[in-house]
Amino acid sequence: MADGTGIEWTEATWNPTTGCDRISPGCDNCYALTLAKRLKAMGNPKYQEDGDPRTSGPGFAITQHPAALDIPYRWSAPRLIFVNSMSDLFHARVEAAFVRDVFRVMEETPRHTYQLLTKRPRRAARMAAELPWPSNVWLGVSVESTAQLWRIDDLRRVPAATRFVSAEPLLGSLVGIDLVGLHWLVAGGESGPGHRPLDAEWVRELRDACREQSVAFFFKQWGGRTSKANGRTLDGTTWDDMPRRPASRV
Repeated sequence: MADGTGIEWTEATWNPTTGCDRISPGCDNCYALTLAKRLKAMGNPKYQEDGDPRTSGPGFAITQHPAALDIPYRWSAPRLIFVNSMSDLFHARVEAAFVRDVFRVMEETPRHTYQLLTKRPRRAARMAAELPWPSNVWLGVSVESTAQLWRIDDLRRVPAATRFVSAEPLLGSLVGIDLVGLHWLVAGGESGPGHRPLDAEWVRELRDACREQSVAFFFKQWGGRTSKANGRTLDGTTWDDMPRRPASRV
């Protein structure tokens, strides 16, 4: 966990699970996989189990951390929390009972707002009826190209009060994207040594789609060798729109 983070669209991270497997082109240069390898070498106990080398890597096996469930209770001030920045809560190897435990924590800490991001919305939709969906829980899907647009359809089947799309890393045009039933879109380019280029027109298409469909638009970064290398303004403007957060409750 991190109370404070460099991710522009959140305030803290909470990782009740760690580890994942690559399943689409947006995963090719996964920052979390690279970080997990480094944390394993440093002896971090949360990253000692190795994932399948074909899809995962050192320190990146799906691992549940029951002790981490207490963390949000200890944060007294309200926070915007990115859940599982180092994993995917709806990965098939995360036990359903543990997913329910995570949702119980979120339901019992309404002062916080939780942002869940998944590449596996089909499982989220299948589990939706057995989970509470309080207004402080947001659910989003990663969509890096038109091949992943189906994830939005599955997202619409989930009764989250706030639903969003993360088009990061954006790898192609999503012109014509249907944002009905969604509340927020985050776009951004890839960073790191093997980063793939981001076409400005792809970003403008998403900005304009959000304007036309009354969806909040957030542009995170152009990407490059480092995440800050090329800034984050689009046509001279910094786009920091956020969906409305529920009133904080103790």
